[in-house]
Amino acid sequence: MNLPRFAATLSLLAVFAASSPFAGAAEDLDIEAAVKSAKTRSDHETIAKYYEGAAKEARAKAEEQQSLLEEYESKGYLYGRNAEDMKSRASAALRKYEKAAQASSKEAALHRQTAAQLDDSSGEPGAKPFSVANEPSRHH
Repeated sequence: MNLPRFAATLSLLAVFAASSPFAGAAEDLDIEAAVKSAKTRSDHETIAKYYEGAAKEARAKAEEQQSLLEEYESKGYLYGRNAEDMKSRASAALRKYEKAAQASSKEAALHRQTAAQLDDSSGEPGAKPFSVANEPSRHH
């Protein structure tokens, strides 16, 4: 294998590793711990901000995939036999990022709602009534 080909292969592996679902595993464990230990308004607001950022990032990646998909569809002749595979991959990635953006937005909204119902100092219900019926059923 010659040096330019080796360098290209190595850089592709780095890109795939960075975009791997396992690449952010350490961050996911931190947010999971934060969710489990969240008691105060500011805890939930911090978690909501995290999920809002994740949703924004996923939407940006979805837009990127949408642009690629449009490129592959309008100029498929430039990509030869790989055009259909490239369209499929971009379409699958687009769906994945859209789904991730929706899930993160939903989590952010749940934590914003919980934060709005808590008194910051004690984690106890504040001015608004807080009950099990109002509590989000699932935290991530």
